[in-house]
Amino acid sequence: MLDNLSGRLTKVMRYLKGEATVTEDNMKQALREIRLSLLEADVNYLVVKEFVAKLRERALGQEVRESLTPYQQVVKLVQAELTRLLGETRKELGRAQRKPGVIMLVGLQGTGKTTTAGKLALFLKRRGDSVLLSSLDPKRLAAEEQLAAVAREVDVPCHRARTDISLERQVPGLLREARETGYDRVIADTAGRLHIDDTLMQELISLKRALNPEEVLFVGDALTGQDAVESARRFNEAVGISGIILTKMDADARGGAALSMVSATGKPIMFMGTGEKPDDLQPFHPDRLAAQILGMGDVLSLIERAEEELDQREAEQVARRMMRNEFTLEDFAAQLTQMTRLGSLQDIMGMLPRMGGKALALQGAELDDKNIVHMIAIIRSMTPQERSRPKLINGRRRLRIARGAGRSVQEVNRLLKGYQEMRKTMGKPMFRRMMKRFDISRKMG
Repeated sequence: MLDNLSGRLTKVMRYLKGEATVTEDNMKQALREIRLSLLEADVNYLVVKEFVAKLRERALGQEVRESLTPYQQVVKLVQAELTRLLGETRKELGRAQRKPGVIMLVGLQGTGKTTTAGKLALFLKRRGDSVLLSSLDPKRLAAEEQLAAVAREVDVPCHRARTDISLERQVPGLLREARETGYDRVIADTAGRLHIDDTLMQELISLKRALNPEEVLFVGDALTGQDAVESARRFNEAVGISGIILTKMDADARGGAALSMVSATGKPIMFMGTGEKPDDLQPFHPDRLAAQILGMGDVLSLIERAEEELDQREAEQVARRMMRNEFTLEDFAAQLTQMTRLGSLQDIMGMLPRMGGKALALQGAELDDKNIVHMIAIIRSMTPQERSRPKLINGRRRLRIARGAGRSVQEVNRLLKGYQEMRKTMGKPMFRRMMKRFDISRKMG
């Protein structure tokens, strides 16, 4: 996620790391590279202009010149500005103020509104809300059938719209049914439409008036960059939105939509879609994504996911071992067996700190889920002593391990190199400061 932008910015930060002090000359070069990185990421040029101006003002100010570690201070400033662009703080989807509390999904065709409706229903269901999905898209072929299939997958009921009367006239019956049945939330999946079609936009305004929703969420495709930003701005002007859901963030290597959306609309990004599975909808944390863009990882989100998918004891063990840098290869193998419950390997490694633009863990390896099985086989081919003391593994032992696992010696080398890089980074002060910043110990409670 946002790999291209992350790689460019971490390269700029490494350039500053070689400087003894922050001067106007080296900052001019660094800011130029930052500006190019953001523009290549399809960030709105006005947003980039403001970002660079604020960064220049702060970076050449007194707070940096007096710093003993200018590199760290500049990284901190860049992270702060990225966090500001992404919305400062997370806006949570609150509890329904009345029953049923309506959430209305709007946006262009093909952005994933229907699948997002199912993901959001599952998110609310896990939070303890009773949810009713409602298809308000009678014009699109098989739209109701698609939402009904999504509803079955997440095990929530689905209300189908009638085609013989207008949607506005159906809304009172829908809300009455939801209220009498006791649903906390109704998620209304509306028809996709172009923001330049005045007739369809007027229909949406009339539907919003009838639904009287607590939340109007614009669903945008992150891969479309500034097109998604412009659409969100126009929808906000015409209909009025309260928040944004960005889909396909897992496939977005640039990040232009995410970094421009809040400035263009004044509305927060509340969720991001990170895959095709029903549970691939994550709350949007500006500070965590900013850290991830700068290669610092998103350890807190990884631990939160572990707390949801694993039991509390397992989650605490993951956190403690990361903080104490006590991972052995035996621990690594045990955690690999749990990874399939936490998401794809690519997603998980994206949450770990980076070095040189690549994931530290398994650096240089293909992040394919089937590799988990291969890596476990390699570790299981080691003796208990080798798992606890990897330095014992010389060339002859590597050959024996490779033959026992049915893999190549190169794969054994990559596994050991990635494991050692991960151990080395977990022992660095910067990693520990990051863990303290996110207050992991208190999080484990």
